[in-house]
Amino acid sequence: MNWEAILAPYSQVVEELKVKLKGMRAQFEYETRHSPIEFIVGRVKPVQSILEKAEKRKIPLNRIEQDIQDIAGIRVVCQFVDDIYTVVEMLRSRKDFTIVEEKDYIANEKESGYRSFHMLIEYPVETIHGNKVIMAEIQIRTLAMNFWATNEHSLNYKYKGRIPEDIKLRLQLAAEAAFKLDEEMSKIKTEIQEARRIFHRK
Repeated sequence: MNWEAILAPYSQVVEELKVKLKGMRAQFEYETRHSPIEFIVGRVKPVQSILEKAEKRKIPLNRIEQDIQDIAGIRVVCQFVDDIYTVVEMLRSRKDFTIVEEKDYIANEKESGYRSFHMLIEYPVETIHGNKVIMAEIQIRTLAMNFWATNEHSLNYKYKGRIPEDIKLRLQLAAEAAFKLDEEMSKIKTEIQEARRIFHRK
């Protein structure tokens, strides 16, 4: 398989989405309002990860593009929980891609304690062979949720998806602590935003 040719349009989607989301962030800042977006990262799943996922889910190689929906991934990180839903609404109103599915793991967190808002989108991209519609996943979460999820991901990788029970329990407790932090910060959100505005004016 020519992975470079297969993954090139996915790289293009990631780059285009990053530019558009950074543009949204800048627009909020120009208008002197609080930007709900703290930062944006994007990646194309490495070939090894694609193959591991295909093997795990018994997906034939000729079905990878149809059945693995997060080859192109964008993560939008926000300061506050309600910022996540502001970003969700903004994405819903866009006309340059189609939302296929939404999963709210904040209102319904996973058993592990994982919290995040997932959007699966179809994004049309121009290639040298014409228009191609690419599936991409957008994850929207707070800084605290991102800190937790990054560490959980590393542990999952280390233990090949079989995290020991004592560590699992600590992760669940840490997830609750992270969400409690988000809740407490939300209660003083206005104060924090005002402090940031004063700081940026200096």
